[in-house]
Amino acid sequence: MSALTHDGLLRRAKDLELPGGHHIDGADEPGGGTAFAVVSPRDGQVLREVADARPAEVDLAVAAARRAFDSGPWPRLAPADRGRILLRIAELLEEQRELLALTISLEMGKPISDAYGIELRAAINTFRWYGQLADKLTDESPHTAPDALALITREPAGVVGAVVPWNFPLTLASWKVAPALAAGCTVVLKPSENSPLSALLLGRIASEAGLPPGVLNVVTGDGPVAGRALGLHPDVDVLAFTGSTAVGRHFLRYAADSNLKRVWLELGGKSPNIILPDAPDLEQAAATAAWGIFFNQGEMCTAPSRLLVHSSVAERVTEAIVTRAGELRVGDPLDPATEMGAMVGESHLERVLGHIGTGVEEGARLRAGGGRMLADTGGSYLRPTVFDQVDPGMRLSREEIFGPVLSVLTFDDLEEAVRLANATEYGLAAGLWTSDLSTAHKVSRALRAGTVWVNCYEEGDLTVPFGGMKQSGNGRDKSVHAIEKYTELKTTWIQL
Repeated sequence: MSALTHDGLLRRAKDLELPGGHHIDGADEPGGGTAFAVVSPRDGQVLREVADARPAEVDLAVAAARRAFDSGPWPRLAPADRGRILLRIAELLEEQRELLALTISLEMGKPISDAYGIELRAAINTFRWYGQLADKLTDESPHTAPDALALITREPAGVVGAVVPWNFPLTLASWKVAPALAAGCTVVLKPSENSPLSALLLGRIASEAGLPPGVLNVVTGDGPVAGRALGLHPDVDVLAFTGSTAVGRHFLRYAADSNLKRVWLELGGKSPNIILPDAPDLEQAAATAAWGIFFNQGEMCTAPSRLLVHSSVAERVTEAIVTRAGELRVGDPLDPATEMGAMVGESHLERVLGHIGTGVEEGARLRAGGGRMLADTGGSYLRPTVFDQVDPGMRLSREEIFGPVLSVLTFDDLEEAVRLANATEYGLAAGLWTSDLSTAHKVSRALRAGTVWVNCYEEGDLTVPFGGMKQSGNGRDKSVHAIEKYTELKTTWIQL
């Protein structure tokens, strides 16, 4: 990020010209007249009125994607040519990185340093990685009898509907869009109504990079109308969704009620983070636990919201996290020094405060935070919150809060730790801290989670898949395995 000061970023924010219409068939589309306000959680001010898609506008976007798939050049381009356009998108994202980071901070409250250094880095790397992968995918020819030739080929699945949340608006959009495009599919992207602006900019950038009209369309609107219309649409072949488990159930129903489209879901989590007494560095384990729950205001499906710590070191670890919670700099997302920004909006803040109140009522001990702050700014800010003496049966321990709220539970032996870790309907991620290699392998195998981090948290790159087990969803984002969601396997048997 350039050496802009807080004041400089505030001036830039005032001068931003933000998009307000859908991006359909390679051009901005003003919409059908209805609009909704995008409110910045940093100060409660309206950023922009944005087109509110009705089913008719979703139809337009899907029709554009269908034309581009059925008769356009994109699925028929050589994979290397598709890859070059994805690489150009990555270049343009890099060129406009500061603008995009500023937009994300304004629309969903993420600290500008994280938006620039983490969110945009992930989005750029995703398009670059799949751009480089596009011409390296291979088909199969299994050995058969001498009088036959068998071919197994991967073909693009068709029109993809991608519905993504507000917490990582560009990262998660990229995780869906880039592999779908690399496979030769066309896409209709529906971002969250809380964070549509960065997605609209992505649509413009993709067209500028040379993506043919209709290959990537962006429609803005709410879930019950625009999301439902996309889920029910008979011309959508694949639906990829990241969000809550409750909404994921709706998309499965939409598929059943329409054309039985494939639905890929990355859903909620209540991730355990296990700290054993033989952790290689207890201070580092505590610092990482604190970072993990407070990063992105705790608005992460993988947030290590259940800290399972051995009773012999529980107070030492908890006290270190409580100290860090008190030191954390919470404030204006546009201040480069801010470590934790604003919650995405007032309704979400009130929801998280409700969970905190329930935790107190159930008898958990509040060790840090617990209330809102900076209310005079008009923004939606919450103090980093830590509970201990949490019982596994409490709602605090069972329900996804999606905020900077940590529940500390203790255990006395490894079997109890694993049992507590798996005692959830979710299975997205888990952490484990130990110096014993055998323990690391045995516990990692025992944990029912799509990702297990050992002596770290939230680490990885594009080479490894991401997704969940149980009610945390199905299918995988990232890595070559993501291509599987957007392709169909075809067998061709040739008698010689």
